Amino acid sequence: MKIKNIMFVCHGNICRSPMAEFILKDKLEKLGVLDKFTIKSSATSNEEIYSGIGNPVYPPARAELLKHGITCNDKRAEQLKKSDYEKYDIFICMDAYNVKNAIRIFGHDNDNKIVKMLSFKNSDADVSDPWYTGDFSKTYFDIDTSCDLLVKILLSN
Repeated sequence: MKIKNIMFVCHGNICRSPMAEFILKDKLEKLGVLDKFTIKSSATSNEEIYSGIGNPVYPPARAELLKHGITCNDKRAEQLKKSDYEKYDIFICMDAYNVKNAIRIFGHDNDNKIVKMLSFKNSDADVSDPWYTGDFSKTYFDIDTSCDLLVKILLSN
């Protein structure tokens, strides 16, 4: 399957999934192929969305991206929708809880589109949530190294 439309998913869409979105965009832009892909991120919850307006990326996540020369512009939290299943080729979740909730939102994963971020590193582990751990650099490293492997897959298909 050709992967062109990618959705990263986490709980609130203010830390891990936007970090993944902008790390991958940065890698593909540097390779000159960003325009061949649609890359977004979303939340399985609506906890960071008030009156239809999502919160911006959490400041420590934004700061970690900036340490690596990556900006996340005006990104605001968005909620994953059932209709997204038909629009995206793959849903890359940060942890097992996100996988479970994505399936709940979609009602199924008949096309096996839902994977965990660290599966690209042949691991079933979760990307630790820096909201709780406070370790944004570890989260960045896990996402960055997984995105390196994802880029190889994207460019080979």
